[in-house]
Amino acid sequence: MNRQLEDGERVVGAEVLHGGITAEMRRLTVGAPDGSTRDLVLRSFVAPYYRERAEDWLGREAGALTVLAGTGVPVPGLVAADPVAAHAEHPSLLMTHMTGRTVLDDEGVETRVPLLARQLVAIHAVRPAERPPKYEALTTADSVVTPAGARTAAWAAAIDVIRGPAPPYEGRFLHRDFQPGNVLFDMGSSDPAGARITAVVDWAAASWGPADLDVAHCSTNLALLHGPEWGLRFPQAYEEAGGALAAAVSERRYWLVRDALASSEEVRPVARTWREAGRPELTERAVEQRLDAYVTALMDATADDWGCPPPQVGEPRR
Repeated sequence: MNRQLEDGERVVGAEVLHGGITAEMRRLTVGAPDGSTRDLVLRSFVAPYYRERAEDWLGREAGALTVLAGTGVPVPGLVAADPVAAHAEHPSLLMTHMTGRTVLDDEGVETRVPLLARQLVAIHAVRPAERPPKYEALTTADSVVTPAGARTAAWAAAIDVIRGPAPPYEGRFLHRDFQPGNVLFDMGSSDPAGARITAVVDWAAASWGPADLDVAHCSTNLALLHGPEWGLRFPQAYEEAGGALAAAVSERRYWLVRDALASSEEVRPVARTWREAGRPELTERAVEQRLDAYVTALMDATADDWGCPPPQVGEPRR
């Protein structure tokens, strides 16, 4: 750690940052000889299960932060990376501290959703000289966990959707975990309309794949945080911000359903993280019920619900 500091600097304080699932985060206050200070963030993979993948994840994050530097996408600056714990106790990444905070409250969500959509469009516009690894699907038809009391017909139909092959897509630079928990906001004042995004963090899953998949992931999180209607609304907000999604209903449904079903395997840790972040009402059962309602809504959605263009004359509606 000390070898990454400027001459005469030393760590004078440390604070644990809460909200992550896979890694431990600490804000480090670094003091200089002249009395000034600056803040850095140390991200470390400690748990054995996550440590096994740390080299890949930290490599992706370091690569993404390097690619995004100077693009206008607000991200931390990379200070150093130690993916194999050659110099630190745990595989770690050191980066600059970004201002702002995560906002998970229902209040003001109608203002934040367009901001999230515009930010995601900007991320997908990045054209790296070297592509990151291809996206991981994260779930299979056989690993889905159907919640107790769920509408079984809707879930069976949803699972059948992801048994088929992935639709063709035009590749884009993906965050792969773009959702409100990984976006920092400056709320400006008590007026939610004054909100602005100050940073997008946690690039450990940066990938190459369909824009629909990033949109689907944010949609799922919005549905579980704020209600299914916000999950259905986000793809429209993304298009209104200038983004391009699959034209066919079947293709949009595939990516949205795939991500929603993937979340079925992570309800417990996600719900716990949100409760710790100030949403005590989001119990495991409450999140399961919202997920059930969202999956059902996805299976019932039509072209009009997602703003898909109507099929041409003679073209079957998909």
